[in-house]
Amino acid sequence: MVEEKKVETSSVRVGDLVECVVEQIMPYGAFVRLSTGQKGMVHISELSFNFVKKVEDILTLQQNIKARVIKIDEKGRIDLSLKKVEERPMVQAPITKEDKDSFEKKMASFLKVSEAKIADLNSKMNSSKSGKKKPGGKPKN
Repeated sequence: MVEEKKVETSSVRVGDLVECVVEQIMPYGAFVRLSTGQKGMVHISELSFNFVKKVEDILTLQQNIKARVIKIDEKGRIDLSLKKVEERPMVQAPITKEDKDSFEKKMASFLKVSEAKIADLNSKMNSSKSGKKKPGGKPKN
């Protein structure tokens, strides 16, 4: 008789903010125990918005942390993120007519300067070509 492996039904959902305790630190992340008793993992890429060389630079064993549930797979494994806890909402101001005009002025100025530089380079290249000998020519004796 084959025994089916029972997947623990999760009492947490994606998006939940959960309290955790760091139980194990690995080179690729940290395994944590959620306050619900479930285990989860915080991948090294989810520890900080800044580059993290070693997990130990951010976390220590038995440290209490808050993390956000970002994924629960079909096997019930819980992926967590510290970045999503401190995530800053993107506030985008509407583009005004002045902003658009300013951008267009900057772009026109940039194009004018670029065209002048290209023309200068072309004239230098053309003048240097006319002053050089053709390759393969024999010197006169």
